[in-house]
Amino acid sequence: MDQDRDNSVKQFLDLIKRSRRGKFKIYIGMSAGVGKTYRMLQEAHTLQKNGIDIQLGYVETHGRADTHALLEGLPLIPRRSLFYKGKSLEEMDVAAVLSRHPEVVIVDELAHSNVEGSKNAKRWQDVVDILEAGINVISALNIQHIESLNEETEEITGIKITERVPDSVLEIADEIVNIDLTADELIERLQAGKIYDRSKIQHALGNFFRSEKILQLRELALKEVAHHLERKIDIEIPKKIKLRPERFLACISTNQEKARSVIRKTARLASYSRSPWIVLYVQSSSEGMDRIRLDKQRYLINNFKLATELGAEVLKIKSDAIAKTITGVVEQKGITTICIGRPHFNFFQILLKTAVFKQLLHKLAATDTDLVILS
Repeated sequence: MDQDRDNSVKQFLDLIKRSRRGKFKIYIGMSAGVGKTYRMLQEAHTLQKNGIDIQLGYVETHGRADTHALLEGLPLIPRRSLFYKGKSLEEMDVAAVLSRHPEVVIVDELAHSNVEGSKNAKRWQDVVDILEAGINVISALNIQHIESLNEETEEITGIKITERVPDSVLEIADEIVNIDLTADELIERLQAGKIYDRSKIQHALGNFFRSEKILQLRELALKEVAHHLERKIDIEIPKKIKLRPERFLACISTNQEKARSVIRKTARLASYSRSPWIVLYVQSSSEGMDRIRLDKQRYLINNFKLATELGAEVLKIKSDAIAKTITGVVEQKGITTICIGRPHFNFFQILLKTAVFKQLLHKLAATDTDLVILS
């Protein structure tokens, strides 16, 4: 009882902390030079014009003239200096940010490793501290700095990435915006001297900034933002009102030809809408493996194999409550369309005489699921 009470209190405290936490926006890009810092500074000017108290906690322009020009007129929280191995290095002054407590702070280079002796080893940890203080943060990083994509991006680029951000940091983001360019546009920016000094351009073109590498990184960035959006929709939009992605369910029996036709036609429907699909066989007690002929067992196994080859997930469930089993799978898997084979006799006779179909149609009407009868 005491443990239940403690857990309830902890959950409520977590809820309060989340409500007090600042909002977190991340600009993500496939590589350096796509314009993440430029876009953040543009947004800072817009927010400032609309009366928002915004400060620059840390911005790295990399000497890019267009980006540097946008610093003009924006309030900057001075960096703090630290001596490390005989050198004076600058880091974001997190204490000053917390003390100043602006409505919004810009923090560039989210994956940056802080100088030894800083409170936190990583800048993303500084950002978490700032968010927990109730300050909104706008930050940026490149796709290759995401922890779970580390091996994949190293294989694409041939460059070892040491500065990484845990995926959990992206999961707490309220908004992730992809700064997208085509490979040709990015290479044009490089050749125009808008990314690196001209002395480094040819080397970059022969290494990181090759079209095939950029395209692969671009795909990863687009997928990451899409994943974040799907997760946000799943969490924030009630199931009753959100648009469900198409998911098909093909229901088959031991009838070889009919099952094969249903599998192939459902595969085609799923392919048209680029949707996942499932093949379901509900095995009643009358269709136990000791009760049906060996040839029917073989046909069933062959149809399972066909479904797998065509990209389906195959489910085999033992149950005599066929309608209940189908609707259970519909609810569990988020099915939008059920596909079945055409019955041997008049469909309206089935509606009138077959309890399974009556139950099934009643439940499908309640869940707004389509039923497709395939010829």
